[in-house]
Amino acid sequence: MYKKSMAGLVLWLVFILPVVVHAGQAGSSGVDIQGPNLASVNAAVALAGSNDLLFGKNADRSVPIASITKVMTALVVLESGAPLDEWLVFQKRHTPAAANAYSRIRIGSKMRRADVLRIALMSSENFAAYTLARSHPGGFDEFVEAMNAKAQDLGMTGTRFVDPTGLSVENRSTAGDLVRLVNAASRHPEIREYSTTGYFRGQFRNPGYSLSFGNTNSLVHRESWGVGLSKTGYLSEAGRCLVMISHMNGREVVTVLLDSLGTRSPMGDAGRIKRWLDTGVKGQVAEAARQYAQQKNAAYNSAAHSTRAALD
Repeated sequence: MYKKSMAGLVLWLVFILPVVVHAGQAGSSGVDIQGPNLASVNAAVALAGSNDLLFGKNADRSVPIASITKVMTALVVLESGAPLDEWLVFQKRHTPAAANAYSRIRIGSKMRRADVLRIALMSSENFAAYTLARSHPGGFDEFVEAMNAKAQDLGMTGTRFVDPTGLSVENRSTAGDLVRLVNAASRHPEIREYSTTGYFRGQFRNPGYSLSFGNTNSLVHRESWGVGLSKTGYLSEAGRCLVMISHMNGREVVTVLLDSLGTRSPMGDAGRIKRWLDTGVKGQVAEAARQYAQQKNAAYNSAAHSTRAALD
């Protein structure tokens, strides 16, 4: 009975009171509410439409975000007003990619902007994200400027972009900032639809051919999750990342998970967050994930110390 009443208290505090819960800290209500145990080194949870965090873990730390970048790329594309039915040309890169940018798409072929945007989001196609920026009415450099301007407009003070794909480790943000980005992106039905497409057969011109693409987030295939927006990301420096809107405890919830060790760690963390919101149970993570988090936290803290020392 006590355990059940405590779980009810946690849920009441989480969903009714304006409490920001940080890992290992008490909420503003004065009740010591421990958040879920997560494999991700940095995380944030909020109700969809709100930028106030229900839970944060290093949520203000600016870190590489890999292909989570493409959510901002999609937002800039849609807000530019460029026609989605326009056929875009996949041109050879005018600058080298910051990391491996292999693509099955043939240089010189064409695809409609809507479909280019779809495969950039659902399948994290880097050549597609690059082509969206390259085809921007103001050009590639102006597109990246627009990404940073939009981040500033959204109050994403810990965020900086240098490319539209996320291949550069210089694309950095915070878990808290990404809640703002996801909420802004979710207002566009195209981003919701394209990012949660399970499978897609893309049609190309000049020459005519087709390619199949699959979603990089396995949870979009599970109806019980009700995923309404999704984006994954990975670089060795960024770890495994996931941003998502899904149904939890009868509400739409924004989940941001940055820098996890394994390919399935973000999905496991999403499950732990869902159970925590349902029951108050914190859950457990594997020892390897805990050791990874300790090492990464030490590295982040060392880098921050070095930066402060250089500025003094």
